[in-house]
Amino acid sequence: MSTHAPAHRPARALRAVLLALGLALAAVPGAPPRAQIADDGAPATLVADSVHLRGDNVLVAEGNIEVLQGDIRLRANRITYDAASGTLDIAGPIRLTEADGEAVLIADAASLSDDLREGILQSARLVLNRELQIAADEVARVGGRYTQMTRGVASSCRVCANSPTPLWEIRADRVIHDRVEQQIYFDGAEFRFAGVPLLRLPRMRIPTGPEQQRATGLLTPSLRFRGDIGAGIELPYFITLGRSRDLTVTPYLSTDGSATATLRYRQAFRAGRLELQGAVTRDTLRPGETRGYMQAEGDFDLPGETRLRFDAVGASDDAYLDSYDIDNRDRLTSHVTIERVRRDTMARARALGFHSLRQGDDNDTLPAGAVQLDWQTRMAVPGLGGTARLSFDGLAHQRASDDPLGGAGRDMARASVGLDWRRDWTLAGGVRLAAMGRLTADHFGIDDDSGAPATIARVTPAAGIELRWPLLRRDEAGAVQMIEPVAQLLWSRPHDGPTPPNDDSRMVELDEGNLLSFNRFPGRDARESGARLNLGLRWSRRAPSGWDAGLTLGRVLREAPDASFSADGPLSGRRSDWLAAFRLETPGGLSLANRTLFDDDLDASRSEMRLGWTGARTDIATSLAHFDADPAEGRDDDISEWTVDASYGVSRHWTARADWRYDLDAAEATEAGLGLAYRNECLLVDLSLSRRFPTSTSVDATTDIGLTVELLGLGGAAAGPARGCNG
Repeated sequence: MSTHAPAHRPARALRAVLLALGLALAAVPGAPPRAQIADDGAPATLVADSVHLRGDNVLVAEGNIEVLQGDIRLRANRITYDAASGTLDIAGPIRLTEADGEAVLIADAASLSDDLREGILQSARLVLNRELQIAADEVARVGGRYTQMTRGVASSCRVCANSPTPLWEIRADRVIHDRVEQQIYFDGAEFRFAGVPLLRLPRMRIPTGPEQQRATGLLTPSLRFRGDIGAGIELPYFITLGRSRDLTVTPYLSTDGSATATLRYRQAFRAGRLELQGAVTRDTLRPGETRGYMQAEGDFDLPGETRLRFDAVGASDDAYLDSYDIDNRDRLTSHVTIERVRRDTMARARALGFHSLRQGDDNDTLPAGAVQLDWQTRMAVPGLGGTARLSFDGLAHQRASDDPLGGAGRDMARASVGLDWRRDWTLAGGVRLAAMGRLTADHFGIDDDSGAPATIARVTPAAGIELRWPLLRRDEAGAVQMIEPVAQLLWSRPHDGPTPPNDDSRMVELDEGNLLSFNRFPGRDARESGARLNLGLRWSRRAPSGWDAGLTLGRVLREAPDASFSADGPLSGRRSDWLAAFRLETPGGLSLANRTLFDDDLDASRSEMRLGWTGARTDIATSLAHFDADPAEGRDDDISEWTVDASYGVSRHWTARADWRYDLDAAEATEAGLGLAYRNECLLVDLSLSRRFPTSTSVDATTDIGLTVELLGLGGAAAGPARGCNG
């Protein structure tokens, strides 16, 4: 019996002949049932230019063959099926693809079982995730799960006719790919770079699939050179502790004998996450000392719409975190927070710890710990109309010192109750009118402060009206413009008793967020008082093309100066500084934001500008900041700083980076760095050079040179553009 397509028909017509392979085999006398149906119950389907029988037990398919067997797709030039033995002899070129498309076998010839899950392929290559290729003289398929290769060569580097040696390769006596576990096992592995053997390991394992991003194994090592402890190498090792936990251990050894062991533990829960990290160091910077740090972070959802968050950090000495570039903060804040937020109610309790790393700060005279309670609820006001907000706020903090002079050892507790009310009306012409009221009561308990009474009570009533006139316009291009003048007339009764010590409201800002507000102090120890007029003007324009711009102007006028504000601050006197804030975003990737405070003579007291641009090959961000001296805020001298962070794609493979932090008042750099990265289809090389100059936490300058080499195509970072073949 023979089945074939006439030779004179076009190939396209011949390929339209679809035969169920199982049905064709059933027509062959003596064909076993297992040749008709795969072990997963899916019948095989064959497409070919011609299919015919040879004898009683042999089926031959030729020309543009495609076989679908369950989750496997096979393409070949010629297939000979022997029904008696249940084997397929296949002539190539052969391409065998698994269902997910992540594993592809390419070979010249093969002998496989009828379900395509067992057999031998000759002169074959295994391609994983379209990146990593493993070539071998002989490849064995075992059970549809394992692919075993003898004398295999693995690489994700492009090989050209004029350059047959890959940039890097792993040669092994035996290579096994486990499709289920998504792992590759190498026996007798030898790593070569540019054909030169560098490292030989008896066994090696690497993950292959996206589900194996958390597989146990060695992560990318990095080389670093530091001017203070010499050259060193980091060898991070990742350990999977189940589906929801993992541990990363990173030893660091330097040429001068310094050693560091860094640990990071992570665990995911049904309702939250936990992360612990820390390090232990013995170095030559502080001979004979054991240094280190520890940090714990967590975030959990509790019953009743309650959330628990914590972040605790501590270091052995003030310079450790900065010395090892772990954290550049000069003040450490730890907290445990439990809160519940609903539509109209918020409740929060916090325990906080503080530690300053700044040179010259005495932690005994700074608050070391605090407890804070907050509760707010929002409600409608029947009869009167509008919306009211009732709040409670409590704060207690303690210093280690017991010195009562000058508040050096002051301990203080405060409880505050507040009631706010606001109602809005819309008048003719779209003018918006609002009436506002506020009543707050504070009680302070003070200890270890010879300049303050043991208790202070303060009641502050306040009232005000607000007028705003929002005007909108849509132009022919579809852009929407809005301009809104705003005026607030407010009054708060001044406190006629002892002034409470101000511990939580020393850093006062004037910005877009608090220009129109009752109280600009960030805490509750100090409150704004007296009659004042808040004036503001807002403008914005947003276009469908992507242009977006906004401008805010404003200032505060007072009946009399408020002594609660610093004499050198922007809110001192009867007239505050002018506030001018501008922002701009363009469809070309440009973004600009600026906020400036200046007086009537146009002398700026504070100014911050951020400029960024993202182009096809360029990414740059720069900022410029200036703050006048204000001893009340701990700033005895003017501060002016310029920062730049930029990267430029020099070519398809090369990227250059630079960062810069410059003290304009001191006319000297505080940080500087350069970087150069090369990325192709199989390799990432990143070289960095950074210089850190003396800071508030370190009097010594440090130089750091880093080198990271990562093999791409092994489940890590994404591959870059492939190199071309010249010649």
